Amino acid sequence: MATIYEVAELAKVSLATVSRVINGNVKVSPETLKKVKSAMDELGYRPNTIAQSLASNRTNRVGILVSELSGPFFSNMLSVVEQELRNAGMHAVIAAGHSDENSEKEGIDFLLSCRCDGLILHIDSVSDDYLLELYKQGIPFSIINHRIEELSDRCFTVDNIMGGYLATKSLLKRGHRKIAYISGPSFKEDALLRLAGHKQALTEYDIEFDESLHCNGNYQEEGGKQALRSIYKRNHDFTAVVCANDEMAVGAMYSARDLGFSLPETLSIVGFDDLIFARYTYPTLSTVHNPISDMGSMAVKWILREVYKHKISEELINVFVPEFIIRRSINTI
Repeated sequence: MATIYEVAELAKVSLATVSRVINGNVKVSPETLKKVKSAMDELGYRPNTIAQSLASNRTNRVGILVSELSGPFFSNMLSVVEQELRNAGMHAVIAAGHSDENSEKEGIDFLLSCRCDGLILHIDSVSDDYLLELYKQGIPFSIINHRIEELSDRCFTVDNIMGGYLATKSLLKRGHRKIAYISGPSFKEDALLRLAGHKQALTEYDIEFDESLHCNGNYQEEGGKQALRSIYKRNHDFTAVVCANDEMAVGAMYSARDLGFSLPETLSIVGFDDLIFARYTYPTLSTVHNPISDMGSMAVKWILREVYKHKISEELINVFVPEFIIRRSINTI
């Protein structure tokens, strides 16, 4: 196995210069960088990451906690986060919290046991007090899709109330007055905020919220199927349905056809997230664009700036403004 001494000899530079290239903590000239990396490649030299971490007190590992590892929503975000970390010379260690308080705490403990330099958290169940305690312990972390006022500079969210409002307003503007609503799980913050936005739009049009037209879903396709059937059993009198995410909207589309609706002629459907498949459903799904990948990118940049002291030229955006995407799943009555 090649040594750092052999790299220095082949590149005709000092051991200190090779060390600076490996650690990346001091700039070297492009010409020197090229010579050292060329020598490393030729000799098949691999830096000793354990020795590096002991010397720098950094492992170049960033822990990522998400609710689930399956589905397009989190895969899109994880892809962006992993790539941006890799571009910066860091590696992602990923754990799933499964929207359960104990599982989320276990996931965070696991990531910390891996000596991650910082954490990026997409959490559903741990309390704000728990996160504030992590902060007091000096653990660096950024948060996606949740806002804590005391830690607002490291929180990256979309305005979910505005998103819920835009989804329902799009139907109200087109003459719909009997609008069903399939919300996400009631323990999820974003689900409650999107429902609040839905109610805000109804109030603007002097329409009372009808509980018989509301059902909690689970953010999954099957949940959308079951929720629409449940609403239909209680109340047939609706011309549109808003779903708190795209996966449930696809499930609702399936059940709607099974119940005899024609889309969008007799039933309009709106989703939330603007996942890739929303462009390919039949009819194509009108939805609220949720910039989850951009939020992930901002969370990475916060870690790079605060933990690794990288210079970040762009201003970090903490609250994103949602955008309604009009497609063919809604009509005017």
